Formats: sequence, structure tokens, C-alpha cells
Amino acid sequence: MPVNKEKAEEERLEILRRYRRLIEVWHTRKETTDRWMVRKAFRVAADAHKDMRRKTGEPFIYHPLEVATIAAGEIGLGRTSIIAALLHDTVEDTELSLKDIVIMFDEEVAKIIDGLTKIDEISDSNTTAQSETLKKIILTLSEDVRVILIKLSDRLHNMRTMEIMPREKQMKIASETQYIYAPLANRLGLYKIKSELEDLSFKYLQPDVYSNIKKQIEKVTESKLDFYNEFTKPIEEGLNKLSLDFKIQSNVHSVYSMWRKMKKSELSISEIRDTESIDIIIDSDLDSEKFNCWAVYSVITSIYKPNSKRLRDWISTPKANGYEAIHTTVMSNTGEWVDVHIRSKRMDEIASKGYAAHWKYKNGSQAEIGLDHWLRRTRELISDDSDDETINFINDFQSNLFSDEIIVFTPKGDVKSLPLGSTVLDYAYSIHSDLGNHCLGATINHKLVPIDYVLKTGDQVKVLDSKNVNPTTDWYKYVNTARSKSKIKLAIKNERKKHRESGEDKLREFFKQLNIQYSKANIAILMQVFKLKSPLDLFYFVDENKINLKDIKESFPAGEGWSGWLRKNLRIPYLNMRSSAPKEDINKVEDDKNGKNQEIDDKLKSPDYTVEKCCNPIPGDSVIGLYFPGEPIQVHRTGCGRATQLMSHYGKNIVKTKWKQKEGITFLASLKIKAVDKMGLLSKLTLVASNDMKVNIRSMYLRSSEGLTDIGLSLYVPDTQVLKRLIKKLKKIKEVIKIVRVDNLDDFV
Repeated sequence: MPVNKEKAEEERLEILRRYRRLIEVWHTRKETTDRWMVRKAFRVAADAHKDMRRKTGEPFIYHPLEVATIAAGEIGLGRTSIIAALLHDTVEDTELSLKDIVIMFDEEVAKIIDGLTKIDEISDSNTTAQSETLKKIILTLSEDVRVILIKLSDRLHNMRTMEIMPREKQMKIASETQYIYAPLANRLGLYKIKSELEDLSFKYLQPDVYSNIKKQIEKVTESKLDFYNEFTKPIEEGLNKLSLDFKIQSNVHSVYSMWRKMKKSELSISEIRDTESIDIIIDSDLDSEKFNCWAVYSVITSIYKPNSKRLRDWISTPKANGYEAIHTTVMSNTGEWVDVHIRSKRMDEIASKGYAAHWKYKNGSQAEIGLDHWLRRTRELISDDSDDETINFINDFQSNLFSDEIIVFTPKGDVKSLPLGSTVLDYAYSIHSDLGNHCLGATINHKLVPIDYVLKTGDQVKVLDSKNVNPTTDWYKYVNTARSKSKIKLAIKNERKKHRESGEDKLREFFKQLNIQYSKANIAILMQVFKLKSPLDLFYFVDENKINLKDIKESFPAGEGWSGWLRKNLRIPYLNMRSSAPKEDINKVEDDKNGKNQEIDDKLKSPDYTVEKCCNPIPGDSVIGLYFPGEPIQVHRTGCGRATQLMSHYGKNIVKTKWKQKEGITFLASLKIKAVDKMGLLSKLTLVASNDMKVNIRSMYLRSSEGLTDIGLSLYVPDTQVLKRLIKKLKKIKEVIKIVRVDNLDDFV
């Protein structure tokens, strides 16, 4: 049909436009051979995907073109990476093989594509597969970082074009992105990509909150335009006197970063004021850039008074992802604090393009050494923890390798970076496994401290060790890093291996005396009864007489083994539920047309639900359900950090939910109130809640200091509308300064 021909021609022209855009943003070396090879890759990809379309209805070739454009323009990758990005879906989705890629291009391109193909979506519902998939990603990163850089480009484009997907699919991908891919981008120095991934994830996880914060940021930013112009005028005049080549630009904070700041500071949307920072970027040669950055700092602090507690020198000691800058906060003439970031042009490019930009400026700088150090630690973690089959691997990796860092000093004055929260024992293991295994304590700045002492930036550490000291299971409580945990685990495992043979013989004899079959099933029962992770642990405890004949006999009713244990321990599901909402209050929405939740639907004809205490959702909140076999469906608020973590691990377990109002049912909600400490305040609060709003108060916590009081209020409400009206009425009490809803009141208990 003529319309189809017209549409086909439009699509052809659009494909060519996107290809030309790719060539325009490609700023690395572009010799004739490079251009020819990229064009060849484009034609191969276009031909391989010619009959394929995305779920949006667009030609599939748009996707690899956009991924290649992100890799080239926003990360700064070169020819090999661009070719691999263009072809990254061909081996998995078309008839092309890796052998074809090698013949048409080279083994390097094929190796990158193979790495990308092996990184499956992190969506397996069991923990082992989840852990192994993340390990694949990190192993790939440590072997050839271009694989993960292209994967990040792929994830970014998918996040930009996710509107058409079903809600539960959006939630799965968004939580996975926020929990793993955004921190990974940050660790590789890709700040802009990290911020966009966080914002897009937040947009899908909490659309209403995202929209409200974005509107407020735009409103405040527009109103402050004149303020920032006046603020930067004297700085420009001062820098011009130094004859520096510079530019000053405003950097508007991302929606997600503002939300985190609101949560930390317990601010409401209307209280947002600090929506942007000032970036001063100087064009300076490598030898004098550090001096010139401090000269800029001197000019600024001669005009505005700085907050000495907010000075951050990441030029002398760059972040682990290579980021370098001076951060300071100064007081403006109107009495407002303003964040100022000072960087050279080189530092700014590294801040934007991260790891890839290091190759452009590779001179053995401290920044690159820091990044190489992190990659080396990554490889060590994988090799040390290769047999870990639990979700702990993911959590340790996410919390430690993606965390902020501290800088400490060795006795000789050498600099050593560690994750924030590291202890003396963590430091000892970072030096050498043997030193960690025999760590007795340390001297910090010549003061004796124990192994669980938490280090701070600037500490000078000297480890004290003794051959009489060896790791125990208690040591897990004294460390914070994944490396230390894996080293402790390995040391304990090696020690317990010595007891394997004698412990197993002893256990066989116990089973024989009790007339119980020696089998894997019965060993598994004992492991569950005594909460042990492996048969090796069981043999060790038996050999050390920590598990004796009497203990084993009590674990099996009348020597019946597996079947008897089942009858003794099997329980009716949902009997011991947490505080639960009646199942009439939450209805499972019809599953998506692809039927991915059909298995869940078959198993749960009349499911039970539990309203999770970590976030205490109430009717009116946006919620998500998570199903695990043999348990009630967990209902979380979509902004719950625990829910985001679970969704990133168990994407297939997401069940879309909605509230069904039912009169007379109430739910727990928590408020934190800051007020002036005056006589009769509590009476006023309870009168509004109980008399005016007819709301039952479950508990109240109180802390007073220097004329102010912090009150934690736990109460039962039917829905968010009632809660909002209650907050509005409470704010009218003249002593009340601020009220915020919180997930729970754990910090008051």
C-alpha cells in the first residue's frame, strides 16, 4: 500500500539520520579504516534486524544505533566498542554467530559481544542464579570494562524507552537499575549516566512523587535565576584578574538526589530550596591545574565566607571512580548557603565520561591508580567468594564496592582507601590475609583500639597481631567489607576441613546407634535444625562435641527420619503471619497478557497478604506485591528501599496489586513531629487525633532537648486521605514546627 511505502521511506531516512548522528558524536580517532568498519557494522546490523521491531512498533535497528551513540557520545568509546554496540543483539536475536563476527570483524569485537550476550537479565527467582548472574557481570567488568560500559549504554536506552511496558515489568527493571546498574555507573565515574538511570528508575518506581519533586525543582530553579547571576558576578571579576580561561555553569540537582536529600533531612517538597550548585571549570594544563583550582578556591572564599566543615578535597585524594574536584559551600550575601564545585576541563570530562576518559589522559595519575585499585579489589572479591551461593554476595558487593570511601594512612604514611564504615579488622585484611587472620587490635594515631573500631578519614593505622589469635564466627560482626567476610569465611572453612573426616565418622556412628539412615536428606534435616550452612559445619560441631547424640536424637521423632520430621515440622501456610491486612482489602490485578504470572495465579486462588512493617503501606499508597512460595504475598510501598532490593533480586515474583476500600479496616502509619517543648503539647496532639479525627493512637515516643521535642506518633488510619487531613490539622498547633510521615519509628525505640 502507498501508505506503507511512505512510512517505510520515513523510517529509512530516520535510520540514516540516527547513523549520521552516531558519526557526529564519535570524537575518538576516526581514520578511513575506522569509518569503513563502523559503516560495515551498521549495514550488517541493519540487515540482520530488518524484519524485527521493538515493542514500541519502531524498527529494531533504532535500538543498537542509540546504544552505539550513547557509548560514543556520552561515554567516549572508540571504534571497537561502537562496532560491538551496533552488533550487540545480533548473536542472540538473529542468525549471525560469533564465528561470523570474527570473520567479518575480529576476535576482539566477538569477545565483547560474547560478554554482552552472557550477561542475562538479573531476573531469576532463585538466589543462586541471581548471585551467579551478578558475578558474571562483575567478572566481565574486571576482564574487559568495555563490556559493562556498553551494557550500561544498553540499559540507559531501554530505560528511556520503557513507557509501553506493563507496570510490573517497569517495576522490575527500574528496581534492578536503581539497585545495581546506577551504582555501577557511579563507580565507573559515569556521573551523568548514573544520575539519569536513578531519575528514570525513580520515575517508574514512584511516578507521583517524581512528578511533584520535578515541578518543584523547576519552580525554585526559575525563581533563583537572578540570585545566581548576582552570586557569580564578583567571582567572574575575581577570576578575570587572574587571567584564567574558565566557565561558570549551574548544575541542577537530579530529582532522585533531591528526594534522597528530602528523606535524609526530613524535608517536604515545598521546603526544597537548594536545587542546584555552581560549577567552575578552568582550562588548564596538567602541570598547573591543581594550583589553578586552589587559586579559584582562594578567590571565592575571599568574596564569600566558606563553611569549613563542607570542604572536600578530591584533587589530592580522588574518589575511587577517578572523580577529582574541590567542593565547598559558601554563604551568599543574602544569607543562603551555595555549593560550589571547582574542576579543570580534564577533571570535568572524567566526571562525565568516567573510565573511558582515563585513556585520553593516561599518565599514571592518582585517579587512574584509584580506579585500577577498585578493579583489582573487584577481581579479588570474585575469586575469594566464588563458592558463595547466597544473596549475601549481592548485598555485600552492592553495599561495599559501591559505597563512599575513607582515606587512612599506613605507619609509613602511605595512603589507603577503604569503604566507609570499615573497621580495624577490615584494614588488616586489606593489607594481607595472614595479618587479618591474626589481628589482635591496632594503634590509631598512637592510641590502642580493638579490632571492631570504625576508622575515620585521616586515621594512621598500625595493626597489632598475634599467632595465638584466629578467626571465629563472631568476627563477622566486626567487619563491614565483602573482602573481609570472604577471608574470614575461608579461614574458618580451612580450619573446619581438618575435622571433616573424624566428624563424619562420628556422625555415622550416632546415626547407627539411633537406627537412622545416613543420607543427604537426614543430614539436611540436622543442618536446618541447627541452622548450619553446610555439611562441613555439621561435621565440625559434631567432632567438637557441640552437637552430641542427645541433640541428634531430639531432632528426629522416634528415629523416623525424613518422614517423621516432616510430620513434626510441617505447618499450615500463613499460620504465623505478621500483622496482615485482610485479603479482601487488596486485590490482585489481572496479569499481563504475556501470562508471566500465570504460575502464581494458579497457585494462589485465594491468597493471603501481609502488610510489611518496613514501610507500613496504607490504602491510597502506591503498592507492589511480592510472592514467595509458601508465604503470604508481601505488600510494600513502591518507594520502600527493602522492596526495591527484593524486586531487583526477584523480578519474576512481582505481583501487581491495588487497594480495595472496606469500611472499618485501619492500618498502621507513623509520623515524626518536631515541635517547641511546651506544657500541654501532647494533650493538644492527642485531642486532634482522637477527638477531631477519631483516629486511634497505638504508641507515642518522645525526646526533648534544649527547648525542642521530637515526637514519634504511631496510629491507625483507614487511608492516606485521612492521614493527610490529620497532618494538616496537627500543623495548625502553634508549637508544631514540622511533621513528616516515616516508614516506621525504629529510631525512637
